[in-house]
This record gives sequence, structure tokens and C-alpha cells, in this order.
Amino acid sequence: MRALCWQGVNRLGVEDVAEPQILNDGDAIVEVGLSTTCGSDLHLIGGYIPAMRSGDVLGHEFMGTIVEVGPGVRTHKVGDRVVVSSFVSCGRCWYCQQGLFSLCDDGNPNPAITEALWGYAPGGCLGYSHAMGGYAGCHAAYVRVPYADVGAFAIPDGVDDESALFASDSAPTGWTAVDQSGVGPGDVVAVWGAGAVGQMTARAAMLRGAERVIVIDRLPERLAQVTDVIGAETIDAEKGEVARELRDRTGGRGPDVCIDAVGMEPHPAGVMGAVDMVKQQLRLQTDRPGVLREVVHGCRKGGRVFILGVYVGWVDGFPAGALMNKGLTVQGAQMHGARYIPEVLRRLEDGSLTTRHLATHRMSLEDAPLGYELFKSKADGCVRAVFSPSGALL
Repeated sequence: MRALCWQGVNRLGVEDVAEPQILNDGDAIVEVGLSTTCGSDLHLIGGYIPAMRSGDVLGHEFMGTIVEVGPGVRTHKVGDRVVVSSFVSCGRCWYCQQGLFSLCDDGNPNPAITEALWGYAPGGCLGYSHAMGGYAGCHAAYVRVPYADVGAFAIPDGVDDESALFASDSAPTGWTAVDQSGVGPGDVVAVWGAGAVGQMTARAAMLRGAERVIVIDRLPERLAQVTDVIGAETIDAEKGEVARELRDRTGGRGPDVCIDAVGMEPHPAGVMGAVDMVKQQLRLQTDRPGVLREVVHGCRKGGRVFILGVYVGWVDGFPAGALMNKGLTVQGAQMHGARYIPEVLRRLEDGSLTTRHLATHRMSLEDAPLGYELFKSKADGCVRAVFSPSGALL
């Protein structure tokens, strides 16, 4: 079958690879209907995530149709149209029983790598390096889904394929941040990043009762989507100091909850941003903390900070003094897909959530390298490129 493969730092190609097989009783094989780019994939492509090997199949956000199930699968059958969580979770361990599915003890068969990096191993993730399990990704004709009863969800008849696609990762990632940070009625929430995850985070906050939601970005086409589709306020990061603007809009107090939906490769801003870039390229730090600094400085005293964008290692220039003296509470997480995907699908079905606008570019799987080039460079207003192995979108 054809699949998009990592061939080295900043090199991608569509290759012939072996079709996946059932390996365990709980596996399912899914014929991919649609898959999409994700900002966290760019960290893999750029060589910032360890343990990539040439020929690894990329992609972790997708929907499709089940074509084969293992003998232990109980809730799905051949022919089911499903959306699949990017994180691999067993559903049985202590963490899964607490609803912390991305921290699953059994989802990552290569725990030693991340134990060395972080002290503990999180769950596995499809198409996200051998550090996160070495699973083949979804930019392919078919994909093996481990623990299918836990990670695959039937798509309601009233939800089309393209809308359901973003229930795989983008939307439940936003739901994770909003729920875990305790957003509720009366809160003012600021979200850094107006990509798919940032927009879904903003919409989740609104649906959970936030009084105001403000999204920060530098790209006008994304800010326009936030205004026109999501219905949140916006701040153009290119026009003045973000923290000051947030204080001005909140009577001098600042937001109650500040969420970083950008991660380790923010657009460099000012002298500190340029220094961050140099340090990262020289491997003096693994991640660039520009957005983290803004989040900490922008949050009100006693507020909550949530780190949602992907970080892999360590940073310099983190404002620990501001964090401590302002009395901030800090949390972070990869997305707990199996916990939040059912609500996302219900919201898509009842119309309170829309996602199709995120798919700004539609193309065949054979054109996936071009799709990632457009996505990485933010060219032609690209928010997300969506790939169809069958060419059905074309």
C-alpha cells in the first residue's frame, strides 16, 4: 500500500509499504478515509522528536472504515465508520481507569526512551516516533488500531467524514485543556494559537460556560476563522504587547485561564525569540519557550496556566519567578482521547460544534509532501491539509 514516510530531517516521501496485520486480539484494521496534518507532526519532520527512523509512516489524526477485527474486539464490526483516538490506551490500567488515557501504562511498548527523558512513560501515539510506541501512522491506505474497543468510536450517521476527522485529535485535545484546567462559568480564557487545536480549545471553553474567550495569533486568516466560525475574541500578536492588551481587556486583572496551544516551535518574536531559535538550533535547549513566557506573564495573579502544545525536553529563560510570585497553578497534558471524543461527536451531531472549516486544503495522499510544505509554511492560508488515500475528495 502507499503511505507517507519520514525519510530524514525535513524529507518526506510517499512509498510502498506492507499492509498492516492483526497482531493482538483487540486490534482492528481500518481503511483510512481521511487523514490530516497536525502541528505536532512538524516537530517530527524537523528532527526535534527523538527516535524517528527512515521509513516510519507519519500521521495520527484520521477517520475511516473497519475492514478487519481481532477475535477480542467486542464493540466494533467490519463496516463500521469510525474515528480513532491518536493516543493508544488499554482502558484497563490505573491511569485509564482515572480517565487519564494518554498516560496509559500499557499503550507504549517502548517505554525506556521516554522514561529516560521524563522519568515515566506516557501512553503510545500512532505515527509519532519509536519513543511513543513505534506505531505506523495514518497517512496510509490502512492502519492497525490497537485496543480498538477503547480507541475507536462509531461516527453518528448525521456527521459527515470531514467533520468527524477532527474528532480524532484536534477537538478532544482542546476539550482536554478546558476540562483539566477547570474552565467554567464566569471565566475569562486566553488561548495562544489559532490553528485547529487552538480553535477547538476556544470553542470548548465557550461550550463549558466561559464568560469570554480570547485567541491570540499572528495570521489574519486564522484569526478571521476564530471570529467568523468560533465566535471568540481575537488579538493579533503582531500588533503590540499581548500581555498588556489582555490586561486592558480585563480591567487590569488578566485572564483566569491561559492556554498554550502552540508548543515548542513558536514564531520567534523580538530578541528573546531570536535567542531561543539560536539555542534550539545549537541544541542548547530542545524547545523554544516564547509562548510559555507570554502565557505566564499574561495570566492574572492566582490564575491557571495549561500547557497543551507539545514540548519534548527543556527550555532556558522560563519565568519561574513570575510563576511563583503570581501564585499560578500550572498543568499540562497530551489529549485524553477516549475520555472526550464521545462528547465531541455529540457536539458535532447537535450542531454546537463545527470543524469542516479547518480543512482548507484537500488533496490525494500522493500529494501529502506538498500538503505538509503548505502547512509548515502557512502558505496559501493553509490551516489544515486533508488527505484522501482513495482520492474521494478530489
